[in-house]
This record gives sequence, structure tokens and C-alpha cells, in this order.
Amino acid sequence: MTQQLPPMPSTAEPELSGVRNFRDVGGLPTVDGRRVRPGVLFRSGHLAHATEEDAAFLASLGLHTVFDFRNAADQALEGPDVELPGVQNVNIPLTDPADGAEFWAMVRNGDLDQLRELLGDGRAAGRMRAAYRSIITERTAEHSRVLHAVASESVPTLMHCAAGKDRAGLSIAVVLLALGVEREAIEADYLKSNDPHRRYRVRRSDSSPAGMSAEVMELLSPLFDARGEYLHTAYATIEEHWGSTERYLADGLGLAGDTRERLRARLLDG
Repeated sequence: MTQQLPPMPSTAEPELSGVRNFRDVGGLPTVDGRRVRPGVLFRSGHLAHATEEDAAFLASLGLHTVFDFRNAADQALEGPDVELPGVQNVNIPLTDPADGAEFWAMVRNGDLDQLRELLGDGRAAGRMRAAYRSIITERTAEHSRVLHAVASESVPTLMHCAAGKDRAGLSIAVVLLALGVEREAIEADYLKSNDPHRRYRVRRSDSSPAGMSAEVMELLSPLFDARGEYLHTAYATIEEHWGSTERYLADGLGLAGDTRERLRARLLDG
């Protein structure tokens, strides 16, 4: 049974003009009655378009490290992150730059018939589930690096990808699993990426009414939604490959008990 804890005091989220999907992950409850400490773990979309005011706010957080999970193609499209004084920027691509380049070009440029063929009949959601499976199984070294860095010194930390939804969402979920955060709380935070003010702005070369029609947007929707089924696919993949979350953390990510305790000490209250 999920333990009921008193709510954390709420603070208004900042209104960032050029950074989407920003939030503090603090306050999420663990299964043993603790909470993620506010002000130590943040997530967002990319920082390439941050305004001066955005950058000033981000600098005020006292960040030690920004983890950027975009690949080189993403960075070429959006640009590099803004430089924040005294902050270490660490790029750990979680997808191959060449992976899906043709696919994403079709998403941006394809007409309705092409998009129907590419994404219709559940193919878009299927692609997303496959992406989540591959990140869990093929990027264990990268997630291990993140966990060990945060356990050693890299806090406060901000983790982001392009939209802050999938690669950052999975990485945040992995950290939260290592902290022992309740899965219901992990999913509730993950689904916040669907809030209208957080969603990634879909880029289409044809921005006409036809190119941005309701059917086109419906076909694209699975790619830009945060869906519980995607996160559940990640959980199921962990169970299939390692048998349990504990074995995934220990064997898959090489997270020893003492390192995990340091991680919990850095990121949890109490």
C-alpha cells in the first residue's frame, strides 16, 4: 500500500521563455517514507534557446552539472546549450546521431500520405516503445555514468534532452528508481510533460493548414506525447532482462550498495 505523506510546500514554477518542460523533481516520495530534496535534481528540455532572463534564473540554482542527452544531430538542429557560469556541461548522447535521421526528416517534411504510411495503425507508438526498450538495454554504461557522477559530486544537477520527455524522462526515472521513489510518483512526474505549457513545439517544414492539419497532428501525436505505456515498457524491459529493479541497478548499471547510499544521501531529505 502506498504510504500517505503530508504534501510538500508548493512554490510557483518559473515561467521560462526559451526553455520548455523545466521542473524541480524535489518532493517525490520514496517507498521508505523519505522525499527527494528540493533544489538538487531538475529536468527540462534543451537550453539552446534560453533567454538572458532564463539563463539568470538557471544560474541562480547553483547547478554543479548539466547533463545533455542530445546527440550531435539534435545539437546541430537546436544549437548548443547556453553557457552557465561555473556549471559543468556534460554531453552523454542516449541515441545514435544517425539513428532515425531519415525518419525524423520524414516527420518534418513528409506529406499526409507519407505520414500515414510511416506512423499510422499504431506504428508511431510502436516506434516509441522500441526506443524506450533500446535505451534501457543498450545505454547501461551511460546511465551508470550519470548515477555515479551524481553520487560523487554532480549536484545540484539538471538533466535534459531535446524535449525533456523521453531520454531525460528515462534518465530521471532511473535516478528515481535508484532512490527508491514510488513508481506511481515517478509516472506522475513523467506525465507532467504533457502539460500544454511544457510540450515540445512540433517543427514542420510545411506550416500551412494542410501541413499542420488535425490528421497530421494526430499521426504525430504519439511521438510527442508522454504516455504511461512508454514508461511501462521500460519497466517491463528491466524485468525481462534483469529480473528486478535491484538486479538492474546492481548488475546492469554497476551501482554498488555504498554508491547507492551516497546517492540517496545527496538527493533525499531525512
